[in-house]
Amino acid sequence: MDTQTELARLGLFDAKVPRYTSYPTAPHFGRAVGAGDFTDWIAAIPEGSEISLYVHVPFCRRLCWFCACRTQGTQSDAPVIAYLETLKTEIAMLGRLLPAGVRLSRLHWGGGTPTLLQPAMMSELAGAIRDIAPFTEATEFSVEIDPSEIDGSRLDALAAAGMNRASIGVQDFDEEIQKTIGRLQSYDITRDAAEEIRARGVASLNADILYGLPHQTKARMTESVQKLLSLNPDRVALYGYAHVPWMAKRQQMIPSDALPTPQERLALFDTARRLFLWDGYDEIGIDHFATPDDGLSVAQKAGRLRRNFQGYTDDTSEVLIGLGASSISRFPQGYAQNAPATGAHTAAIRDGRFSTTRGHVFTAEDRLRGRMIEMLMCDFRIDAGAITRDFDITPEALHALLSQTARAFDGHLHLDEGGLFIPSAARPLTRMIARDIDAYEMDEQGHSSAI
Repeated sequence: MDTQTELARLGLFDAKVPRYTSYPTAPHFGRAVGAGDFTDWIAAIPEGSEISLYVHVPFCRRLCWFCACRTQGTQSDAPVIAYLETLKTEIAMLGRLLPAGVRLSRLHWGGGTPTLLQPAMMSELAGAIRDIAPFTEATEFSVEIDPSEIDGSRLDALAAAGMNRASIGVQDFDEEIQKTIGRLQSYDITRDAAEEIRARGVASLNADILYGLPHQTKARMTESVQKLLSLNPDRVALYGYAHVPWMAKRQQMIPSDALPTPQERLALFDTARRLFLWDGYDEIGIDHFATPDDGLSVAQKAGRLRRNFQGYTDDTSEVLIGLGASSISRFPQGYAQNAPATGAHTAAIRDGRFSTTRGHVFTAEDRLRGRMIEMLMCDFRIDAGAITRDFDITPEALHALLSQTARAFDGHLHLDEGGLFIPSAARPLTRMIARDIDAYEMDEQGHSSAI
């Protein structure tokens, strides 16, 4: 029986499972967590800690049809200027609560399109953040950059603010595919943006590319990946396109009959994967690739790779605070999410309160299962020794739990006293294996194909 037939038998091509950028996943957040919890958890941060900060800018000049993020289109700066004022107020509110000596280990601006901010607005936002939590010598400041929505003056402002990692969205370079997903972006524009970023001394460049898009073939995927490799990115995220038109209405513009089959999706992923490996990139988890000296590669080799809402990270901070509409924060105590709608978020901040509307308080079992899932997603193994050392579970109880998972995958996993290991041939099943560890009921909201 060939590999694809065996993967099909195990249900890969029919599975709907989360990406596990959190545990529990966001559909399981509830209304029991509010602004009071958020402020209490901030106050509990130890003095002198290093924390991470995520800033969400939910505006775009163009709304790409493939995107399922919470964004809104605008051709005017007026709503962006108003939103920036809200962010500055929110940052000041946070600053009044942060314990003494807190500094930033990571700062990330996402969206939406953060680069639609004008240079002065970028400088204002960066300055407001530094006023409440200064950088360390090793702080990583990353920004998501749309090559079609950037210029020299804005890059100058970002570089002056301390940006040392830039992330550019590529998706695919094929013109027919770009037209079908509503995102025209030529190779020349992307190349020029990458060169301008490098010219300003930005040390690291990330790129995102998608597989599973309409009209994609192995030949087209090969051409797009080769063009991307010519830009020499330090890190690449190879994400599977999730077609969820019932959730993201703009995806109704994309013809479903032009999408590849699940089996073709796997072949597209494997085509891109082979090209990245042949070019000397390290494979990071299920969908990232990085140069050997990139932070993700270093963290993976050292056993310090982690998973968060941006995917894989080498950030080991216990606290990630999200600012802006819909942002999610993670504390040792649990998750807290801001109001998704910009209007509701703004109204709360104007009233002098944080907009936390939902979240989740961790139980002991959440922490145990969340760490096991993170190990699977990052290292393709559950280290039994580390789990029994760090959590209240006996070796016997853990072995019984892992045995159930091993049996569910019919001998394709390796189980011994050291823990559970996913061999290379079974790694397309990683999210399904993680789902087996997940104790929560399956919820279709927000889930996407396993491949």
